[in-house]
Amino acid sequence: MIPLRDMNRSQTTPHITRILIIINTIIFFVSLFPDLLKPYWLQALFGGDSSALQTFILRYGMAPNNVVDGTRLYTLFTSMFLHADLIHLGGNMLFLHIFGDNIEDTFGHGRYLLFYLVAGIAASVAHILAVFNSVDIVGRSVPAIGASGAISGVLGAYLVLYPRSRVLTLVLIGWIYIVPIPAIIFLGFWFVYQFLYGLIALETALIGIAYWAHIGGFVTGMFFGAIWRGRRRKPEF
Repeated sequence: MIPLRDMNRSQTTPHITRILIIINTIIFFVSLFPDLLKPYWLQALFGGDSSALQTFILRYGMAPNNVVDGTRLYTLFTSMFLHADLIHLGGNMLFLHIFGDNIEDTFGHGRYLLFYLVAGIAASVAHILAVFNSVDIVGRSVPAIGASGAISGVLGAYLVLYPRSRVLTLVLIGWIYIVPIPAIIFLGFWFVYQFLYGLIALETALIGIAYWAHIGGFVTGMFFGAIWRGRRRKPEF
């Protein structure tokens, strides 16, 4: 299932959500094309430098071993602005674009930004706890990157605040369908999927997706969503 848009209009302009999308996109292309910052940047447009991207990931990605050792703690913040490829970036930004505006509308711009960062850090902590309580020894030194933990927080808050809001969704079941699905079903299915794979990841060396970061961010979002539920500014549609 691929979300296309929600049917819950925002009453305010989602400035922070748009800025986050722009920042994530700029950082990705700068990490992939470092020469964009130099006078001969046009040469870089003809091909990305995968080694440069790997350098960014190693320098600014969050490796659980480092955080546990009390070193490179800044990566708890920087890692949530890095992405491995265009699909990774595009998927995350799509979800942020669809669901972020309503949460920003509810929390207010400043609180929403703080919430986003807290959810991202909570997601990293959940990933660290999961890695050190699994059989995945290698994963303890593998840098984790991506905005998905923070965005999972947005999804968790959305589920609590707007469970009946409908999400226009592209569904592939033998054919292509576009159907409105209640957020509680769409996001509930998403969370169950992450949780099941998270359980598998604890028992196997399943490297590639930080499922427990998604779970940690989502639960954090639900917590803050529950706090703000009584202060929601608008009805859901």
